[in-house]
Amino acid sequence: NKRSVAESDELRNKNSDVLFEKERKYDIPIVVNERVEHFIHYFQTSNKKVFSRWLSMAQRYLPMMKEIFRKNSLPEDLVYMAMIESGFNPKAYSHAHASGPWQFIKGTGQRYGLKINRWLDERRDPEKSTIAAARYLKNLYEMFDCWYLSAAAYNAGENKIVKAIERYNTKDFWEIAKHPYIARETKDYVPQLIASVIIAKNPEKYGFDDIDYKLPFTYNKVQIPDSTNLKVIARACKTDYDTIKMLNPELKKGYTPPNYPDYQVKVPIGRK
Repeated sequence: NKRSVAESDELRNKNSDVLFEKERKYDIPIVVNERVEHFIHYFQTSNKKVFSRWLSMAQRYLPMMKEIFRKNSLPEDLVYMAMIESGFNPKAYSHAHASGPWQFIKGTGQRYGLKINRWLDERRDPEKSTIAAARYLKNLYEMFDCWYLSAAAYNAGENKIVKAIERYNTKDFWEIAKHPYIARETKDYVPQLIASVIIAKNPEKYGFDDIDYKLPFTYNKVQIPDSTNLKVIARACKTDYDTIKMLNPELKKGYTPPNYPDYQVKVPIGRK
């Protein structure tokens, strides 16, 4: 039996074509309308070079991120929000001072348990920031009971979406997006997410057939005394300094943070 993967509240939009699959290919609602088609075309053409880089980076972090979302009973396809947010770049930094693959601002990051100080910024830790993003998205879904509104709230802030629902008396994201209250960036966020999921699940179909996929982000963790030089760690596990820096993008300095005796540094697999 064919099943729609769109939730009932999105089905009300008569201008949208709903994507059907013989098997459940997606675990978030997939609605293909004019805005989604626009971004599919955009990613295939004028933004193809950037999107190809995003696909390449995705394979480095997707296995870890999907596992975290599974453990938190979240749809795995939501991990592609990190593609829209940062292109899966741990060191991404925005004009709004958002940082990391999930682009947390400082206050929200700290609210969800991320340490941010002069020594480290855990918003840039792919694992810790994904755990924080999962917690945040669970809370947003509890508020809105709709993944489109939850994604929009992740972008604009939950208060903005609450006020939009009250102002227009609807919980239909597509209906809210017709009005001027929410910013263009937020209106485009959901269709960009849908377009990204559709392409990433079948890149060859959309012309992405020569991607240089990165190896998965794998490591062991080991507890290290505070204020330990990363060059010492690199020598101890017979690797180079750049590898240790790459595995630990949250570290701002060349050593583990002081006054953090239980800090765990990431080292290459088998070097613990």
